[in-house]
Amino acid sequence: MTYHELKEQENQYVMNTYGRFDIALDHGSGAQLWDVEGKRYIDLTSGIGVCCLGYNNEKIIDAITEQAHKLMHVSNLFTTEPMVQTAKTLCTQTGMSKVFFSNSGAESNEGMIKLARKYSYDKYGEGRAEIVTLYNSFHGRTVTTLKATGQEKFHQYFFPFTEGFAYASANDIESVKAAVNDHTCAIMMELIQGEGGVLPLDSDFVHQVEALCRENDLLLLVDEVQTGIGRTGSLFCFQQYGIKPDVVSMAKGLGGGVPVGAVMAADTCDTVLGPGTHATTFGGTPMICAAANAVLSEVTKPEFLKSVTEKGEYLKAKILGFGSDKVKDVRGMGLMLGIVVDADERAALVKEIMDAGVLVLTAGTNAIRLLPPLSISYEEMDEALAVMQKVFCK
Repeated sequence: MTYHELKEQENQYVMNTYGRFDIALDHGSGAQLWDVEGKRYIDLTSGIGVCCLGYNNEKIIDAITEQAHKLMHVSNLFTTEPMVQTAKTLCTQTGMSKVFFSNSGAESNEGMIKLARKYSYDKYGEGRAEIVTLYNSFHGRTVTTLKATGQEKFHQYFFPFTEGFAYASANDIESVKAAVNDHTCAIMMELIQGEGGVLPLDSDFVHQVEALCRENDLLLLVDEVQTGIGRTGSLFCFQQYGIKPDVVSMAKGLGGGVPVGAVMAADTCDTVLGPGTHATTFGGTPMICAAANAVLSEVTKPEFLKSVTEKGEYLKAKILGFGSDKVKDVRGMGLMLGIVVDADERAALVKEIMDAGVLVLTAGTNAIRLLPPLSISYEEMDEALAVMQKVFCK
């Protein structure tokens, strides 16, 4: 089908909840994608950080195929080897204690919120359930995670929202302290605010928040839905900050293209969610965990993580080296980068870059966001850079 034929049927049958680009994608390989009419793109989006090892990855495909012939799914009332192996790898690679598997980032964050509130309820009883999050954060699209998101524009339409959230300013410990009170049970934050504009938190601030949590028996919750699974040059971003979270959420890259999420707890709170307190039908299903194990076997390699850091530094240096007055800054870590541009120029720049065959994302009000597959080659990066240089230096 042509793009226009597909679009006509999409308009007829699919809810219009996304501001889609005028592209219908058909197939991919590595960091390259082709649309239904044969046009080729260098992809710097990886499905918003999901396809971390690129497209048509044989290792992931083989793992899924082999497991599908054995067991695609069984109830969580039974134990399966792929699920146990995924949990073991995550814990041994991070020093965390136990894992609960979910299906998405929002669901992982819901689980993290429930764990924090039950931890406090078990120790202190009712009335200590509020969670402090940061302005400009993004934590998901459910009724609860929308309210956890520290952006007022998301607090619309779906009333009543789940209550029990307070907000503080990033990189301002006094603002966080002012938001904490006798009703607070946890502080929840992204170490790089992805949807907010690719905004890394200051290291000193993060350590001050950790200390505040320890002083007040608050759980430190870290949302690594976008930053996790090698994206920033370490398996999880918190490892680069040198902190010890109580709970970490993840999703996106963990499955390399299939839907999976997880909540990982430290030994401070790993027994809070006992039998009957939390569940999900598809979490940890064998076929999905087989894919996750294939991903983890690559992204836990020190040389692979080093290459992510090096590729990120390469992209940043090249983009700043354009010498374009349209590029105000490049921020981020590893292969999670935001090119800062004038807000009123961004839409036109993005369209021109994509029309020329490079797929990019946006974030916040003035960032062009790059989340390429972690396996992207230097040749693919150079091709994308050549396109961006022409656009930025016109």
